[in-house]
This record gives sequence, structure tokens and C-alpha cells, in this order.
Amino acid sequence: MKIGIIGLGKMGLNLALNAKEHDFEVVGFDVSTESVEKAKKSGLNVSNSIEELVGNLDDVKVVMLSLPAGKITNEVVNELSNALTRGDVVIDSGNSNYKDSLINYQILKKKGIFFLDCGTSGGMSGARNGACLMIGGDQEAFDKVKDFFEAIAIEDGCLFVNQPSAGHYLKMVHNGVEYGMMQAIGEGFNILEHSDFKFNHEKVAKVWNNGSVIRSWLMELAQEAFRKDPKLERIEGVIGSNGEAKWTLEEALRLGVPTPVIADSLFVRNSSCSTDEFSNKLVSSLRNEFGGHEMKMK
Repeated sequence: MKIGIIGLGKMGLNLALNAKEHDFEVVGFDVSTESVEKAKKSGLNVSNSIEELVGNLDDVKVVMLSLPAGKITNEVVNELSNALTRGDVVIDSGNSNYKDSLINYQILKKKGIFFLDCGTSGGMSGARNGACLMIGGDQEAFDKVKDFFEAIAIEDGCLFVNQPSAGHYLKMVHNGVEYGMMQAIGEGFNILEHSDFKFNHEKVAKVWNNGSVIRSWLMELAQEAFRKDPKLERIEGVIGSNGEAKWTLEEALRLGVPTPVIADSLFVRNSSCSTDEFSNKLVSSLRNEFGGHEMKMK
């Protein structure tokens, strides 16, 4: 099976290399010259346009998007609606708003083109070595590409829900939970940093990640962040936000479901631009470790 991948950035390139390693023929495209050169150096076949990419695929064409959520993704979906034909499959593996995904599903469905929304977790290493995938859409569409999803996913890390936009809805809630977990870790180490004791944060993260109730990949990443910068002195406590927790909070308000931890973690990120708390530095470091998100350096 040939897979077209549009967007060869941090996640897209790693997903492409993952697929190639599992014997899928990958054709890529990106508007960034830097991303294209990096992909070519990695041995990927890169097209010069979306039209050329589509022309290089099989009779039943499968195109995966790994693009920024919102306008860019929606514009490419519209372009593909004119470039693809009945029975082809579009997969959006980005962090799109589930409401946008439902609209994109309906746009393509009118032309008989399948659309699968695929929430992708695990960061860059997961994309490369085995991602966690949360997929929504029609069963017929999923059956066409089931082998592809299962190949690039970590064991037991692929869930399909037979409803359009369910995958991105699930990933939205996942990211809200992620916000809260990272905030709790940041606040815990903030107490240690201000205490009367001289803790080695790297060693604390290591012991907490071996047999304790709070062991996790995030704790492992905290250990790595402290190994690189024991007091996080190189960075400022400014935490970026891609919007997913805001969507989660809006949905919780719509449903009347209390989510105080997720709400507070979002407010902390919003206020981090005017404070330089140690906890914010750690959360920023965690985002950089798993997703390559930019940190504000001093």
C-alpha cells in the first residue's frame, strides 16, 4: 500500500519513517524547503505538489495529513476534495478541533471520499517507533487502512470508534488530562525547589519513576529535563499552549461537567507569560521533551 503524507515536520516525518520501516511505500509533500530536504536525506520520496503526490498513489488513494490545526488543515482538505475521487481516504492525524473534523468529514462524504480523524499521541518518539492512535470515522474507511494504523501504532495503542470526529474528540480530552498531569508534576517539584531540603531533582524524578504510584513517561521526561539542566536555569517559565485544553474546557462547560484541575492548568499557562515560576519551567521542559515544543530561553 502506498501512503501519501502531507506535512513532514516533527510528527509527519517520523510517522512517514515509521510507515516506511513497516514496508509501506510513502510519498511525502511539504511547503517547507527545510522539511523537504530533511525528508529526502532520510530516504523518502517527496513530491513537488499535492497534485503530483496524488498522482503518485495507488488506484485507491490514501492521504494522511500532519499539519497545524485549523485553517491550513481545512484548506488542504478542500484541495483534496477536488483532487481525489470516490473511495479514496483522507486521514487527519493532527490536533484538529473535533468540530472542524466533522465539517471536513461531511465535505468529503458528499463526494464519496472517506475521512478519518486520527488523534495521535506519544510525541515524536511515538510517531517514529509506535504511536498511540485514536481514530474516528466510518467502519468501511477504517477497514481499508486498518493494517496501516496497526503497523505504525504501539501494541494495544490503536482504538477505532465508528463515529466521525470521535478520534479528535478523544484526543482533545486526552490533552486536557495531559495538561493537568504535567501541572501537578510541576507544582510538586516547585515545592521541593523552595523547601529547606537540598533535593537533587533528577534523582527524585528517577526514584518516583521506579515503583511509585506516580511513575509515568512524564516523570521519565522530567528526569531527562533535570539531567540536561538541573535547576532549569537556561529557560524562562513561559508555557506554550496549542488550544486543546481550551477546547476540552469549553466542552466540559457545554456538558456541565466539572473539570477544575484541567481549568486551573490552562489558567496557569495563560498566566505563565507574566511569571517565572519553577513549576512553569518544568512543564515547558516536559512539552519540549515529548513534542519538541519551543521553550523560551534566557
